[in-house]
Amino acid sequence: MSTLRSMLLLVVVGLAAVQSGCKTDALFESRQKTEAPLTSLEHPSGVNLPDIKVADAKEVDLAEAVVANRSTYYRSLKALREYYSKHGDFRKQQWAEMEMKDVERIKPFKYIIDAEIPPTSLRPSQSVADADAMFDRGKQLMREGGRGIPALYREDKMVEALQVFTDLITRFPNSDKIDDAAFYCGEISKEYLKDQEEIALKWYERAWTWDPQTPHPVRFQAAVVADYRLHDRAKALELYHEVLRCEQDNKSNRAFAVTRISQLTEDLEGDQRSGTARSAPAPQPAPAAPGTTAAKTNP
Repeated sequence: MSTLRSMLLLVVVGLAAVQSGCKTDALFESRQKTEAPLTSLEHPSGVNLPDIKVADAKEVDLAEAVVANRSTYYRSLKALREYYSKHGDFRKQQWAEMEMKDVERIKPFKYIIDAEIPPTSLRPSQSVADADAMFDRGKQLMREGGRGIPALYREDKMVEALQVFTDLITRFPNSDKIDDAAFYCGEISKEYLKDQEEIALKWYERAWTWDPQTPHPVRFQAAVVADYRLHDRAKALELYHEVLRCEQDNKSNRAFAVTRISQLTEDLEGDQRSGTARSAPAPQPAPAAPGTTAAKTNP
């Protein structure tokens, strides 16, 4: 009987993975639906909202307003849910929870990437016990999310791990784990989150900027992102050269970098001879991600 239950569970997992693009989050979601009265998102009745001035506005001002208001909206929903919970209004509590779930499904784009990633000036200079514990927690969440398991993963766990790593960097900017955390932020953004290649590239860059001797293959991973995801051949060529200069340990990565340097150099020289820029090449399968290197003090 237990064997039959196990077989049925595998069937359910397989079907859920197919339906959710290999993510398994759907297995853990509530399917409860609630009907509730609706209002206009842009012009809600009974609320006077100021006009948004676009003329002469700067990108940073508009982007910061979106980030701030988006966060305020979500946090206000959480506060409203707690209010209804404390006052026993279960029906409206469900409404707030449903709206929160809908908000959680949107893509909160980072319009100004550098502004939302810690600055390049940080340096990992000391061992911090609390930071070490957060780092271990982030890696544990990645394991729970399916890291190392082909095809299946839980995006919610990966997002939670990403938040732990970013909180670590924010709270303990001098910790010797910040470059390790940045590397895993890049890995999560590259491998498990959709349309986050630019952000992944920034996280890899932060890792080697904060610690030029970081043990992780950050330059190689950044080169792969620039090469196969962003199709930026000039940037990829620069990064592959950095792999040969700075990342000595992984012979496979170095051999791949040598091959791509030759190919990309030929492509770019061909562009210069013809005097025209070629269109981006058709997407190719990127090389398998190299094995990650253990953190400096937390194997």
